This record gives sequence, C-alpha cells and structure tokens, in this order.
Amino acid sequence: MPSRIAVVDYGMGNLRSVAKALEHVAPAARVEVTADREAIATADRIVFPGQGAMPDAMRELKARGLVPVLREAIAGKPFLGICLGLQALFEHSEEGDCAGLGILAGRVRRFAPPQAAHSGGERLKVPHMGWNTVSQVATPHTTGESVHPLWQDIPDESRFYFVHSYYVEPADPALAAASSQYPARFCCAVACGSLFATQFHPEKSQIAGLTLLRNFVNWDGRSV
Repeated sequence: MPSRIAVVDYGMGNLRSVAKALEHVAPAARVEVTADREAIATADRIVFPGQGAMPDAMRELKARGLVPVLREAIAGKPFLGICLGLQALFEHSEEGDCAGLGILAGRVRRFAPPQAAHSGGERLKVPHMGWNTVSQVATPHTTGESVHPLWQDIPDESRFYFVHSYYVEPADPALAAASSQYPARFCCAVACGSLFATQFHPEKSQIAGLTLLRNFVNWDGRSV
C-alpha cells in the first residue's frame, strides 16, 4: 500500500508548493493536504509547513482542534516541520508574545534591527530573505560524527532558501541539526527522535531541498 503523507492545513503557508514537491520526489506516495484530524492521525508521515505570524498560527491550530493530533503524531511517526512549522514547536515566541506548542524547550526570537553591515559592506535586512548556506551539525542523536539521515547526499554548506524575521533558540543546543549565519550564527534545523524541522524552505530550495524531502519520505524515523 502506498505511503500516506499528510500536509497539515491550518490555513497558513504555501501548502500546494510543499505538496507538489513531495509528489515529485515520491510519485508512489499519497500526498494529502488536510485539516482532518483523523486523516492526520492515521497518515504514515506528517509535514507541518507554514508562513505568516505565530499568533495567527496558534489561533488556527487551536480553532481546528489540531494541537492534540499534532502532539500525538510527533511522538509516533516521521514528522517534518517547515519555517513557521519549526517555530510553532517551541514554548514561546517574541512575535506577539505568543505561546507555542511547547513540544521543544526554547524560544523564538526576532533578528536584531538591521544596524550592522556584513563583511561585504551591505546592510543586512529583516526579514532574512533569499539563499544562505546551511552548516550541518552532528548531534547526540546520531552515531559518532555522523549527521542526521535527512542530510544524506546533501553536501555540507549547501544553499537553501529562507524567508523569516524570527529564528529558534533551543534551550538544549544539542537539538540543533544545522545552523546558518545572518549575521550571527543561528539554529536553522532541529532534530529530536522522529521529528525534524527546518527554518528554510526545502520546497523552494531546488536540488538540495528536493533531496531533503526525498530523504524524509524514505526515513524510518530514527536518527542512527
């Protein structure tokens, strides 16, 4: 039976772009954009994308009764968060002084105002928008110096596409699966058990992003 992948629909984010990218890398899978709690609960894999403001996202998740089903899914099956789908996993966001799902300990912080210039002399802007390099991190959840399985066949320092004004700051630095720099270094991907989440948009990141999505589709939910 083909794998079922649920793309969580809570009224925010480029859901169709994510679904199309998943269909491209996994043509045999059944990809469904859905807000149906039963469909999400019974899917083999969950993708939790999002764009927009954290307070709006949390309000929609609660209104649609999706918070309990997301918690259960994260605990038991491969789960991929993207952009706001990463930030919402944490305890608190500076955006709107808003509580998140609290699945991961830590907070979401806003980039500092664009006061300093980078080494090339150009002033950095907020939001952080465009291509940036991603440095993969070996975490305690992997064996030895190995990086997470979702980085398979993706060269370190590959470039991914970002659009965000806020970034996550995990309470446990060991959660970080990758970092980027703008202008200070920040966590841009986390891994914990069967959960993996990115600040960047793999669906917009060409070959590297499609490779990460393909790795997710083939991932058994373990880090080693």
